[in-house]
Amino acid sequence: MRPTDHLTSLCAADWAAATRHAFTDALADGTLPEPLMLGYLRQDYLFVEDFTRLLGAMIAHAPSLADAVPAGQFMGLICGAENTFFQRAIAALGGDPAQPAPPHPVTVAFQALMREAAGSGRYEQMLAVLVVAEGSYLDWASPHAAKSAYLPFWFGDWIDLHAGPGFEGFVAYLRGQLDAVWTDLTPAEQHAVEERFTTAVQLERAFFDAALTGFDAA
Repeated sequence: MRPTDHLTSLCAADWAAATRHAFTDALADGTLPEPLMLGYLRQDYLFVEDFTRLLGAMIAHAPSLADAVPAGQFMGLICGAENTFFQRAIAALGGDPAQPAPPHPVTVAFQALMREAAGSGRYEQMLAVLVVAEGSYLDWASPHAAKSAYLPFWFGDWIDLHAGPGFEGFVAYLRGQLDAVWTDLTPAEQHAVEERFTTAVQLERAFFDAALTGFDAA
């Protein structure tokens, strides 16, 4: 079993719940109420800064230039097409992209996890959070890729950003990086990765749970 499969097996129920969620099912069939999508996007947009910093830290700690290049290229997508999507979609759904949403508690917890991983100085811990953040989105979006062209852009473009060969390749790269460093970690270091990974999956599930209720539990 490859290390990233081992990590997923530790939290299989939460992974399945996060990647086959009623929220994303409704998003993909176009039945999700627009206010719920707006609330979700406004919370998700709060992650962009911390995600960018985490990705930057991972690039800085990559073993070589060849290891860093795919992440550097992906950084351009986050700061370009994905950032533009957030601004367009939030505005189209009646929100103000220049006015940040008050962060929900689960958003705050995930932001803290990303900051902790970025500040750890440990490449494998950064990768653990990134593999969950991007791998879980690939898992939920890929089965719905063929639907995106028939949906309003705030649904369809969001699916497109997280499906297809380009995104699949980036997730494969992240997993490959984590797999490659795993065997050189001490048992204590492996345990730390397991904790980061399982916490991130739990937070992904909790984030979609909150999104389905409109973040009313804040």
